[in-house]
Amino acid sequence: MKILVANGPNLNLTGLRDPQFYGSDTLETINSELKKEFPAMSFEFFQTNSEGELIGKVQSVREGDTDGIILNAGALSHYSYALRDAIAAVRKPVVEVHLSQVFSREEFRRTSVISEVCKGTITGFGKYSYFAAAFALGGILKR
Repeated sequence: MKILVANGPNLNLTGLRDPQFYGSDTLETINSELKKEFPAMSFEFFQTNSEGELIGKVQSVREGDTDGIILNAGALSHYSYALRDAIAAVRKPVVEVHLSQVFSREEFRRTSVISEVCKGTITGFGKYSYFAAAFALGGILKR
């Protein structure tokens, strides 16, 4: 089972930026722990600060051998209709994740334009949001 773990803008600063919201683990540490926790899954890790690059990566899954996507689109979750359309077009399960509890933060973070086209959303569990998403995708894809 091959899973793309795609991260959007500013997630390269995970572990450095606002640790009270995002934790102290770096994205590299989270990726490493995810591989150890789910050895039966094959992961491809991707991070970009560019909306267009993230959209292109999501679109690439449509024709490839990737089975699903764990997506932390960061701030793009709140306003990128172009990303929303790309997710809808891939026709593979996408789980939206957020490290912080977006519903207890600023008003603009409480709305996600991509949630409707994702299989589910996991928010507020720090790095474990990714683990929960991998567990959920594993269950969905085994059916």
